[in-house]
Amino acid sequence: MDQKLYDEVLYLLDELGQDTTVPKNVRKSATDSISRLGNLKESLDIKCATAVSLLDEMANDPNVPAHGRAALYTVISKLEALAKS
Repeated sequence: MDQKLYDEVLYLLDELGQDTTVPKNVRKSATDSISRLGNLKESLDIKCATAVSLLDEMANDPNVPAHGRAALYTVISKLEALAKS
């Protein structure tokens, strides 16, 4: 596992979880993703896939502003890279 990338993903998710300019459901998905990534009982690729699924659902929500969608796609791409590391 690439620890630097993992820390970066957690930081970005935390920032997204605290961003009051995005809808509440997006912030909740970000904090839920942080919780899932912290689960020690699952393998990294399962944790990443679950987080990607949660965030992808939010990225397809038409109520998400453009900057929120861009942040979601950034985190999703980093999660996919993390799963492959």
